[in-house]
Amino acid sequence: MPFKLLIADDEKNIRQGLAAALEMDGYQVETAAAGDEGWRRFQKGDIDLVITDLRMPGLSGEEFLRRISAETPGIPVIILTGHGTVENAVEAMRNGAYDFLTKPVNLDRLSLLVKRALANRELVLKHRRLEEELEHKKQFRTIIGTSAPMRRIFDTISRAAPAKASILITGESGVGKELVADAIHELSPRKDKPLVKVHCAAIPDTLIESELFGHEKGAFTGAVSRRRGRFELANEGTLFLDEIGEIDQNIQIKLLRALQEKKFERVGGEETLEVDVRIVAATNKDLKAEIERGAFREDLYFRLNVVNIHVPPLRERKDDIPLLVASFLREFSLENGKTLEGIDEKARSCLYAYDWPGNIRELRNCMENAVVMSKGPVITEGDLPPTLRIKNDEGWIRIPLGSTLEEGERIIIRDTLSVQKGNKSKTAEILGIGRKTLHRKLAEWGDTEDEDGG
Repeated sequence: MPFKLLIADDEKNIRQGLAAALEMDGYQVETAAAGDEGWRRFQKGDIDLVITDLRMPGLSGEEFLRRISAETPGIPVIILTGHGTVENAVEAMRNGAYDFLTKPVNLDRLSLLVKRALANRELVLKHRRLEEELEHKKQFRTIIGTSAPMRRIFDTISRAAPAKASILITGESGVGKELVADAIHELSPRKDKPLVKVHCAAIPDTLIESELFGHEKGAFTGAVSRRRGRFELANEGTLFLDEIGEIDQNIQIKLLRALQEKKFERVGGEETLEVDVRIVAATNKDLKAEIERGAFREDLYFRLNVVNIHVPPLRERKDDIPLLVASFLREFSLENGKTLEGIDEKARSCLYAYDWPGNIRELRNCMENAVVMSKGPVITEGDLPPTLRIKNDEGWIRIPLGSTLEEGERIIIRDTLSVQKGNKSKTAEILGIGRKTLHRKLAEWGDTEDEDGG
């Protein structure tokens, strides 16, 4: 759908001349001979940009601007003025006008202003839509994504969370396994009970048993008092064992017994304790390979892996990048006292082209860096870390095995668009599709910003 513009000017020749010029640029244009007429048409809706004379009989351009700003903030308004009222036009800009032009109007300058104003509006609207989409995901707290792999994960979480079965979350480092564990607990009947987390890789082998099961006073050097372990602390709640593949085999045996019998003894103690704990574990290791080399117990693996949730790497779910970026922009803009509206086409192309070996953790770090380094209201390619700005000359497009035809089409189009630096005309030519078809598909995916050079 082409943008619809409204021109309000009491001079017929100017009004019709501007309308004809803008229609040649591909816009739909409606005109009004006075401010009152323009305001009545604006109130009917579907106007994307207004061009209004400053001095008109009846409703003035200033009042027209004030009403638009109050009724529909965000609609760009370009003011037309004679040389004698430039000061008034500057004042109008302070009151919310996008820009102003003096008469006689330079049509090239007007065309450029209109294009920039509409591109900026689209950027703001897209960012707003992404933020609204983020709000709809509150049931999963901080897990963000609408791609097919993430929809499958949301479905699995929704079905598995109410049960008591153990869950094993697998995936590379930085994909958000801990967030999945948080969501499982929040959607379970145990949500009002403790969620206790143990990062197994961060605890020395000599202390992990005490950390899990607790110890009695005098059980070992330094045990100056009785201490409850994480199993006790998580009673009636959820115990999250992160990086479960790192624990020693001796502890694996005791952990297996605790899972099977729901019983254990503190280190140095004789009393057998019973607990009701739901186990959620996570690992970035291939536990089947660990079993084959004798580093992980097969019986413990099956006890943990009743339900498996595999979180794919970010390179396999690039459709989620816009939502993740919107979330991080909002977080770090608030943290750094900045107002950022989004990212431009070139920067977005860089994000899509990069493979993200550090996954979401790396993307989060990248966006924090970009917010800190940004100079304007929009993140540009120059605000991104240098590693993201390196051109990919491999000439290959990676489509993950198991992708749907639609997902594969998105990857092909977005990666080709990235290599062509956002040039949609060249991208359509390379892919052998019509430019309108390309625009339609990008609009369906929320990629509506205009491109540089075509």
